[in-house]
Amino acid sequence: MGLDDDSREYHREDPPGKIEISTTKPTNTQRDLSLAYSPGVAAPCRDIAADPESVFEYTAKGNLVAVVSNGSALLGLGDVGPEASKPVMEGKAVLFKRFADIDVFDIELDIAGVDEFCTAVSAMEPTFGGINLEDITAPDCFKIEERLSEEMDVPVFHDDQHGTAIISGAALLNAVDIADKELEDLEIVFSGAGASAIATARFYVSLGATRENITMCDSSGIITTDRAAAGDVNEYKREFARDVEGGDLADALTGADVFVGLSVGGIVSREMVRSMDDDPIIFAMANPDPEITYEDAKDARDDTVIMATGRSDYPNMVNNVLGFPFLFRGALDVRATEINEEMKRAASAALAELARQDVPDAVVKAYGDEPLQYGADYVIPKPLDPRVLFEVAPAVAKAAMESGCARTGIDVDEYREQLEARLGKSREMMRVVLNKAKSDPKRIALAEGTDEKMIRAAYQLSEQEIAEPVLLGDSDEIARTADELGLSFRPEVVDPTERDVSAYGDRLHELRKRKGVTRREASELVRRDTNYLGSVMVKTGDADAMLTGLTHHYPSALRPPLQVIGSAADTDTVAGVYLLTFKNRVVFCADTTVNQDPDAETLAEITRHTADLARRFNVEPRAAVLSYSNFGSVDNEGTRKPRDAVGILHDDDDVDFPVDGEMQADTAVVDEILEGTYEFSELDEAANVLVFPNLEAGNIGYKLLQRLGGAEAIGPMLVGMDQPVHVLQRGDEVKDIVNLAGVAAVDAQH
Repeated sequence: MGLDDDSREYHREDPPGKIEISTTKPTNTQRDLSLAYSPGVAAPCRDIAADPESVFEYTAKGNLVAVVSNGSALLGLGDVGPEASKPVMEGKAVLFKRFADIDVFDIELDIAGVDEFCTAVSAMEPTFGGINLEDITAPDCFKIEERLSEEMDVPVFHDDQHGTAIISGAALLNAVDIADKELEDLEIVFSGAGASAIATARFYVSLGATRENITMCDSSGIITTDRAAAGDVNEYKREFARDVEGGDLADALTGADVFVGLSVGGIVSREMVRSMDDDPIIFAMANPDPEITYEDAKDARDDTVIMATGRSDYPNMVNNVLGFPFLFRGALDVRATEINEEMKRAASAALAELARQDVPDAVVKAYGDEPLQYGADYVIPKPLDPRVLFEVAPAVAKAAMESGCARTGIDVDEYREQLEARLGKSREMMRVVLNKAKSDPKRIALAEGTDEKMIRAAYQLSEQEIAEPVLLGDSDEIARTADELGLSFRPEVVDPTERDVSAYGDRLHELRKRKGVTRREASELVRRDTNYLGSVMVKTGDADAMLTGLTHHYPSALRPPLQVIGSAADTDTVAGVYLLTFKNRVVFCADTTVNQDPDAETLAEITRHTADLARRFNVEPRAAVLSYSNFGSVDNEGTRKPRDAVGILHDDDDVDFPVDGEMQADTAVVDEILEGTYEFSELDEAANVLVFPNLEAGNIGYKLLQRLGGAEAIGPMLVGMDQPVHVLQRGDEVKDIVNLAGVAAVDAQH
């Protein structure tokens, strides 16, 4: 089955289409329905009538965009009409929701005239927080956007005009940096003079390009002042008519710095590329076939060719999804009256800056593990990079406020954190911890300091001021890797082959001499094994915390810190905890990594430690000690153990959180079961700390919740250690290292 047939089946599968409407409030009872509709709905209606601005408080208008088209210029298909454009508009709605959590109604109008179209759209202003115009033929699209922007008091944005401009503008900002050229000096040639090309040329001028250095070509050749005077071009093309001799695209490209293709495939030859200036910038964005292929452009010359296309199978894909969701997100959240030039420039600059930052592992994996590092083949971020949301939208919101079109103000830093929370509960929870870590950064020893991920994590920890990373390992190898990664920092390194670590060997011997470790062996261990070196550094106070485990099996990584640092003075129990985040709740699962068959005392200690950990995430613990029995429904040795653990906790006057058990998992997490069947329980709400009866149950349970329940996992976090140590899972990503370092820093603060 080919792509066309696959797409037909995809759209036809029940239910047809790609979007639906869902409710956001409870509708389970008669009272719910009376609040949602009659008679309760009358109260907000009266309030809105008295104060129209309160519509944003009571309704979804502030997060609702209309995607409007008449189907007169569908990409690659032409004038197909409104019905045939609906799959594209639904697709646009999917992208708005997927990338920026914006709700959309797609509206296809059977209207061709500019006046009638504008009348219909402007009449919808009470419904929507913004209007996204799509696939409307030129020059009507210019007139429609101009008219509606003047008539309406909500943002109006024609993505076909401005989307490509903003994204390719970001690429241009980075391309001139890499090519070591100046924006105002660039000779820029456009192939194509439609809506997108004209809007892009205007935007480049807004960014700092010189209008007189822009040459625009249409199907008849270079747009000159002579052609404009003869009436050969429309008013929009006339804006870029240049006082030069006529000619074709090949003539225009001779000596040019930049080629911008928004026309048709295959019209640029290798010879034309060779005629361009040194280190040319080529944006061949015709779809599906670019004006020149990536391979031909690169092979045409020996110097650096910075190449972008509209295709996903080549580097530097100019994809409008990097723009419109985040422009509207920022505009909606400050109730902007328009999307102005300042907001577009802010979006472009934020995208350009993001491309210069280290790329998350998840993004690299999503694109086939291809290297993604700032340079000629990576000048704009990838569409699936989640950071685009909380980098671009705040920049747009800030620009809206500074330019005076925002009707409400926000704290940009707080707003960035709110946007991160839209990407998942785990980001919201980690932001709590990372903010605490930043308040008093601690020295974190990274035992596997030569590993690329550890170096990248150290860079992020340092840049974001979460912690002061100390990399353990070969200093030359660490410096070389940092340079290869393009990371402009020199972290603190403890290289046991260069530094005098004899004092650490002496301390290790003192700690382990009655465990069979000789002085010579201790000296060799701190030089040979950075897990021992890091553990002793923490023990002696030369580091506040330690991370390891990225390249080791969990037991072998855990052994040195257990031997050197050990458990806290008031406990013999160390346990591993995972924080699992769902859409509307979090749960801490313990023990998932350490204790195979804990007794009742150990289960009680694990519960105390996990409750303390929950509070570091600003979560008030409600603990359930789990079993396959509910409060004595089965009585045997296995069910007595969690029951006895709860008894120990209830007898402990220092336990200041609700805890109960033994209970089944569904009893612990379903309010209705607790309230309806076991109203005597100490828990008056569902538990958020789940203590499993043994390691087998804990490990199986958290993995099932993660994989089948769709939870995101943070951890494993070690609790019960005398000083902060966390052991990563082999193959963890950089974000996991940064997260656990943040947890370790907060542990150290306590």
